[in-house]
Amino acid sequence: MTYEFSTRAIHAGQPNDETTGAVAIPIYQTSTFGQEAPGVHSGYVYARTGNPIRTALETCIASLEDAKFGLAFASGMAAINNVLNTLKSGDHVVSAQDLYGGAWRIFTKLYDKFGVKFTFVDATSLDAIEKAFTPQTRLLWLETPSNPLLRITDLEGAAKIAKRKGALTVVDNTFASPLLQSPLKLGTDIIVHSTTKYINGHSDVLGGAIVTNSPELHEQLKFFQNCVGAVPAPQDCFLTLRGIKTLSVRMDRHCQNAKEVAAFLKAHPKVGKVYFPGLPEHPGHEIAKRQMKDFGAMVSFELRTDAEEAKRFTSNVELWTLAESLGGVKSLLCHPPTMTHASVEPEVRRKVGISDGLIRLSVGLEDSRDLIRDLEQALGKVRVAAAVA
Repeated sequence: MTYEFSTRAIHAGQPNDETTGAVAIPIYQTSTFGQEAPGVHSGYVYARTGNPIRTALETCIASLEDAKFGLAFASGMAAINNVLNTLKSGDHVVSAQDLYGGAWRIFTKLYDKFGVKFTFVDATSLDAIEKAFTPQTRLLWLETPSNPLLRITDLEGAAKIAKRKGALTVVDNTFASPLLQSPLKLGTDIIVHSTTKYINGHSDVLGGAIVTNSPELHEQLKFFQNCVGAVPAPQDCFLTLRGIKTLSVRMDRHCQNAKEVAAFLKAHPKVGKVYFPGLPEHPGHEIAKRQMKDFGAMVSFELRTDAEEAKRFTSNVELWTLAESLGGVKSLLCHPPTMTHASVEPEVRRKVGISDGLIRLSVGLEDSRDLIRDLEQALGKVRVAAAVA
């Protein structure tokens, strides 16, 4: 029988325990597993290579992405690194230019020194993507919605270009979550997640994941997972599985709250540009409608003032927490230039469109009226510069 998303979130990879009937999968807090004889075992030999609760998590995440294979990691960056481990010196990657600062950092500060080359493009343009390919291009790296400007890439169109060029398409699906967007169905090859974010959803555990439908890719990625060893601990797997169970109902509330917050910001006189794909005037709105079930819960905006006043705003909120990360039940806000994207050079940030006054919101599950009232009182303390009034 084929089950719907919310049912799979609760059941996939998580049968009742055969020994006790426990409805929550046990935490196998062990570093190794006994063997009947050399090479004769239950399928588990060492916890870095595999653990039953990690298998449950990997199976569940793969199911939610309608994928055959899933791999879990200790963090989202560990998952990104694992994909990059498939590359060698001389290989080339075409990447979206508007992307998570940690991805930028590992691309330009680590893999570049190993001889892997990167070209960053405006991924909202399929023409720009295609022109960036070279005979050495092995990966097309995309985020949609992007971090932090919520730009939208046509995944189906981009994946067709990569396939025609003989490259793989990798999509960081963290902002959308498996509920809102299914990149593999649109022709992409690999999905990465920071499960720290919406998949776990409670800001209490780090994690990452990779999913794919390719047996060959899965075998290669699993080899690197075991070789490098950046895997989640049993307790982390348990917490992530617990969070997954409510992903569907959480995302419904996240998305509704975000729509209301975005509408409030759009109408406020001290707010300039609002970045949210759910707004009809957003350049990627129609593509987002086509390839997403809803528009997500990330909203970015610019104040009609300078960077110092933007920082003043972040210090005057009461209900929102000034912090890095996103996707949890508690609403967070951050100042990307000095926080999530501080590792991106200022001239690069400006070229991409990340202004010094940009604010990024992760809209949580509180009552939207309270969230809006808090934003309103903080905006009331912001001075609008005469030059931009």
